[in-house]
Amino acid sequence: MSAADIEELYVGHARRIAGYLMRATNDAEVAADLTAETFAAALLARDRYRADMGSPTTWLYAIAANKLRDWRRRGYAEDRARRRLRIERPPLSDADLAEFGRLADEVKADALLEALPAEQGTALRARVLDERPYGEIAVAEGVSEAAIRQRVSRGLATLRQRIGGNR
Repeated sequence: MSAADIEELYVGHARRIAGYLMRATNDAEVAADLTAETFAAALLARDRYRADMGSPTTWLYAIAANKLRDWRRRGYAEDRARRRLRIERPPLSDADLAEFGRLADEVKADALLEALPAEQGTALRARVLDERPYGEIAVAEGVSEAAIRQRVSRGLATLRQRIGGNR
């Protein structure tokens, strides 16, 4: 795996990794540190990645889970890899803290959507999270707009039941 592959993983997954770690730690500073540690460790270990170990995404999440487990065991994030790569720890602004909170909520929403039937989860993600119009979703999915509306409606009803909300 090349450094460019790690960069691609970062671009595609940094937000989800950060949200996962924020949900797990409930501390934006720790989540930011662990996210940086995850990608620094991936960059350093890229030559040891083997496709038979799973997809690159699975490998990355395993690194994040290991960093989280280490943090829970020790109570702090190690920064050996960050220091080795000379990555500075930037201070978090109020906007950064708010973004980490939003990312944690996004991870929670993703988990709820993944528990739905695939068609409902896809329709809900596109309509509610991505704010795409029903017609655009229908064209992309190759079904009628009414079918997409029905999937969104059923998905929302299922989510309301699961989280104990009322209509």
